[in-house]
Amino acid sequence: MHFEPYPFEKLAELLKDITPNSDYLAISLTIGEPQFDTPDFIQEAFKKNSALLNKYPKSSGEAYVNEAQRNFVQKRFGVALKSSELLCTFGTREVLFNFPQYLLHDKQNPVMAYTNPFYQIYEGAAIASRARTVHLNLTKENSFKPDINLPALKEADLIILNFPNNPTTSVLSLEELGEWVKFALKYDIVLLNDECYSEIYVGEKPPSLLEASVHVGNESFKNILVINSISKRSSAPGLRSGFIAGDEKILSGYMKYRTYIGAGIPLPLQIASAVAWNDMEHVELTRAQYAKNLRLAHEILGVQEIDATFYLWLEVGDDLEFTRKLYAEKNIKVLPGRFLGRGGMGDGYVRIALVENSVKTEAILKEIKDFIKGLN
Repeated sequence: MHFEPYPFEKLAELLKDITPNSDYLAISLTIGEPQFDTPDFIQEAFKKNSALLNKYPKSSGEAYVNEAQRNFVQKRFGVALKSSELLCTFGTREVLFNFPQYLLHDKQNPVMAYTNPFYQIYEGAAIASRARTVHLNLTKENSFKPDINLPALKEADLIILNFPNNPTTSVLSLEELGEWVKFALKYDIVLLNDECYSEIYVGEKPPSLLEASVHVGNESFKNILVINSISKRSSAPGLRSGFIAGDEKILSGYMKYRTYIGAGIPLPLQIASAVAWNDMEHVELTRAQYAKNLRLAHEILGVQEIDATFYLWLEVGDDLEFTRKLYAEKNIKVLPGRFLGRGGMGDGYVRIALVENSVKTEAILKEIKDFIKGLN
């Protein structure tokens, strides 16, 4: 089984022979990890329940976490889920890797499609599932939105979308997502949307695939699934609290599979995550901070206004050379777009994670602007 090196490994190799300018502090904008403190009320819930580390957690998670996550879905998307329509998970990365293996195991010649560029775990899951891959290429010409009319898509057993999108920041409307639901039903394909950036937006709220499913009359969520995580919305990636929700028939079998994985979340983390999922106010503060950073990117670098995620998908020409020179001259690390895609997708772009506070972000963006000016 051969896996590609992770993007951050490729970046380390790209920069290994460069000594950065010591006149500048080292800045890394490569990873989508919030650089804000986890809110105090979440930390307190964890601390107060640390004694529960002497208990084994259930693979399925505690009922109060399931309820808190369903409350979030109801409040945020207006979709009421039954307890059997949502599974608590150890974040979402493990789901993205093992769910395709579960789903595709009994397929003789499985086919898996996903957006490209992508979160590399999608590719890893396809490799581990021995699936033939169909790439849904996201380009400037198609506004970074996948082509639903791609002929090879009809052969897919599983399609993974990712909207709001990492890294391109694009968003699909409720109507667009609804067309994907109808496509999945027509060709009996399981459709999953990775919605981990659903809460990081400016202005209009990005819709969920669950909303779109109800919108087109698929109220049982047949063939439809979403995943989401607390990591971005609550600045708490260490809580490892996520969920997969939708088609209860699929989830019933997947839950049995998960009992063999042993990915139970420690009880103190479950209690803290339930508190976080149930609270919407702290998310407003987080969202406002990222919105300010995105506005700064628009004002300082003159890029198009960004509607969602905390990324800047910056067109730079030669992304490898840009990354090397920026690191050498300004001691700033960014991620070349080609490390996130295949077949040329991402070439010519860099991904910049605007995850610092606005004061620091403004200073960094001004340094990048100064660097770009020096290239011209």
